[in-house]
Amino acid sequence: MTSNADSGRPSGRRGIGVSGATPNLWLRLLFLSSSASLAGVVVTSIVAAIVDGHQGALSAAFGGGLVMAFFAISLLIGHFVGRNNPSGAVGLFVATYFVKVVGFAVVLFAIGTPEWLASRWFLIGAVISVVLWQAAEIYGFSKARLQIYNDPEERKGGPDVSA
Repeated sequence: MTSNADSGRPSGRRGIGVSGATPNLWLRLLFLSSSASLAGVVVTSIVAAIVDGHQGALSAAFGGGLVMAFFAISLLIGHFVGRNNPSGAVGLFVATYFVKVVGFAVVLFAIGTPEWLASRWFLIGAVISVVLWQAAEIYGFSKARLQIYNDPEERKGGPDVSA
């Protein structure tokens, strides 16, 4: 391998190209996060079914599903706003976090506690869903290729002409 700093030749057998930004960042995060969360909720529901029967399984699934629904809202908003205003999507993403926490509380107070709900498994399902969703989201953001700075504009006469 040689350096391409002076000669302009690529290092190794293949050249290294520009990878560009991650396409559909928000949808990719939605898929990654919901897949991880769903897997955790399924495992939690199976354990709940073994320990407390179908009420435990349904409670764990309901808690996890409610969390997944509210967390998906912000990623969908990020997707639709991010197409036109990528830098504004992050701000809106943070604002919707507050809305979904309040919305989650409103849903819980509006529904109340149904007879069939096993509160322990509801809480476990919700916590498992939150932890796995956030871990997958952090992982997805860490692998995203986000352009921070604008590419420099070429000079009028080309890249080798000094003005």
